[in-house]
Amino acid sequence: MSGITSASFLARRAAQRERVRILYRRALRDTLNWAVHRHLFYPDADALRERFEANRKVEDIETIDRLIADGEASYNKWRHPDPYIVPWAPGGSKFNRNPVPPEGIEIVYDYGKEEAELV
Repeated sequence: MSGITSASFLARRAAQRERVRILYRRALRDTLNWAVHRHLFYPDADALRERFEANRKVEDIETIDRLIADGEASYNKWRHPDPYIVPWAPGGSKFNRNPVPPEGIEIVYDYGKEEAELV
């Protein structure tokens, strides 16, 4: 019976670690959206890291769940309204800019090597 309890405990802790990792990465990326220059970003990133490190030694599972929920609520409240999107990523300015070539057009990428094969 204790094997099942410890297995579920370890699974829950692993899920919590994953949620914290995802929350930290999303918050750090969003911090970069708020700071337009790196010299402004670094102090904000350090303050964010200190907020996460302050609760690193918490062991109670219920307290950890509450802290994660509070962190996610705070992140959702302070998210950037217009985040930076890489131009070629979905939602970016260059995403799917060029239309798909029509059927029947063949694109050859051998850069003139076909003539050497015929000789």
